[in-house]
Amino acid sequence: MGNKQIVKYFYEAVVSKNLLQELQQYISQDCLLNIGNEKTPLGLEGMREHLVAIKKTYPDYTIKILRQFAEGDYVISEFIMEGTHEGEWIGIKPTHKKLVFTGVDIDKVINGKIVEHGGSVNTFETLLEHDLIRPV
Repeated sequence: MGNKQIVKYFYEAVVSKNLLQELQQYISQDCLLNIGNEKTPLGLEGMREHLVAIKKTYPDYTIKILRQFAEGDYVISEFIMEGTHEGEWIGIKPTHKKLVFTGVDIDKVINGKIVEHGGSVNTFETLLEHDLIRPV
C-alpha cells in the first residue's frame, strides 16, 4: 500500500471499526502529535487512549475520507466523521443525536507507519447547529 492507502485504511477501517489490535501496524511507537509548530510525543499508547476516549463519546463513530493529497511523506486527508453523541464531552451532556463533523488530518508516513499526526475538526459548526453551544 502507498502512503495515501495506508492513511485511508487506518481511518476508515482501524479507527472506524475500532480495530485497536491493528494499531501497532499503522502507528509508530514514537509518533508525534503536531499542534501548530509544536511536536509533542503521542506514541502508540497515546493514540490508543485518544481513540478509546472518542469511542466513549461517540461509540458508533466512523470516518470517511473524502479527498487526499500527498507530497513526499505527508498525506492530507479531508474527512467526515459521524457518530451518536452518547458520552459527556467538554461539559456537554449526551444528546443521543447523530452528529456530523468535517475536518482535515495531516499525517507523515515513514516505512508504512504514521510517525506524525495533526489536524483539525470543525466542531463549532456542528455544536452550534445542534444548539449545544451558544455565541458569546
